[in-house]
Amino acid sequence: MYNTYMSETNTEMMMSDNMCPNQMNNCEPIMECPQEKCVDRFIYYDVPHIIPMNTKIINHHIYRHTYKPMYTCSSVDVCSEIKCPNQINF
Repeated sequence: MYNTYMSETNTEMMMSDNMCPNQMNNCEPIMECPQEKCVDRFIYYDVPHIIPMNTKIINHHIYRHTYKPMYTCSSVDVCSEIKCPNQINF
């Protein structure tokens, strides 16, 4: 039983010597599994949009015809003769 105890102690000492070679209770750093942290960042951008706005003017030309009478007067001269029976030879 004493031998078994000694062998366990020797094994522990050997492991201890391998892990801490300085013997000053300072060990080499142990590399752990990496961890990853996710951080959401929201970056806002102002994006100007140009919207061309055209005003189109449509001119409607509407002709309303009105009629104003303009009165004129004309005369026609018609000549006629009446022959009297007692003036035959004149």
